[in-house]
Amino acid sequence: MLSITHEHDPVIGEHDPVIEVAGGVDTHLDTHTAAVIDLIGRVLGTAVFPADATGYAALLAWMQRFGRLVRVGVEGTGAYGAGLTRLLRDHDVDVVEADRPDRRTRRFQGKSDPIDAIQAARTALAENRTATPKHRDGRIEALRNLRVARRSAVDQRADTQRRIKALIVTAPDELRQRLRGLSDTELIGTCTRLRPDRADAASPATATKIALRSLARRHQQLTVEIGDLDQLLHPLVAAINPNLIAANGVGTDTAGQLLVTAGENHDRLRSEAAFAMLCGVAPIPASSGKTNRHRLNRGGDRNANAALYRVVLCRLRWDPRTRAYTERRTKQGMSKKEIIRCLKRYLARELYQLITEPTT
Repeated sequence: MLSITHEHDPVIGEHDPVIEVAGGVDTHLDTHTAAVIDLIGRVLGTAVFPADATGYAALLAWMQRFGRLVRVGVEGTGAYGAGLTRLLRDHDVDVVEADRPDRRTRRFQGKSDPIDAIQAARTALAENRTATPKHRDGRIEALRNLRVARRSAVDQRADTQRRIKALIVTAPDELRQRLRGLSDTELIGTCTRLRPDRADAASPATATKIALRSLARRHQQLTVEIGDLDQLLHPLVAAINPNLIAANGVGTDTAGQLLVTAGENHDRLRSEAAFAMLCGVAPIPASSGKTNRHRLNRGGDRNANAALYRVVLCRLRWDPRTRAYTERRTKQGMSKKEIIRCLKRYLARELYQLITEPTT
């Protein structure tokens, strides 16, 4: 068990006035380093606590000994700080996600856990470069967990298929001719039905067949796993937001990703422009002097950006309004990439309304 270490413990008398303070926490796997400052930024204390339920309670009690907590900035509220964030919320403490210190700050102040905790407290107090953390205790958190498993299975299946095709390239001529030209489904089925002699595993031809059969069976197992997860995901997404999943071009996977990006407490998104920025589809101003222009936004949640891109591609093929818009913009001299960027921005506005509207 890690011990709790304090520096600059408060010494407050019984009749001392209660002051308002802000806290900051630098989170790690095993320990959390906390700092408390007053409202003019003076450091009142720093301490290190174990990253478990006992440590979270001790951290909160230690901060409250300095005065009334007005706000706590936590680094990594969606990772190592998730447990602490839940406890602080349960005790009605205002929690914000504190971005890590910028390079300029670290260049002059150095890097240590207490320094990062103090910087998180000052960031929370100034409400500069902060965000409202996502809630991690609802149906969307369950959706996120299932999607993590499904995405991993999809990635592994794709990697397995690539390895099968790479083995075929260097396989003996007879086996290569037998497997070339098959569709993916036929290829997996054929490789699964191979019957190599395991006693002859030292032969390259036999070893290739063994490897192909093993990879093909793994591919089939992952396909079954993805199907099982899809059976859970579709009704869950439909129950959370039926209007979103019914939108033109939006399926279970796309809707699930956008719901996870917005979070359970989607009211933390102040406007559709904030949602567009979160998805990386809001153009970034890049003007100077007489030049007035915007550049491509490479920030935001890239998975959400990719989800919007897939919806745009679907609508470009099947939606008459989108096709008419594309034709009009093409005549105005815009490239296909520029048109898609505009469509993603309009789509973010449309889907934001569906995500944030009340559902019955």
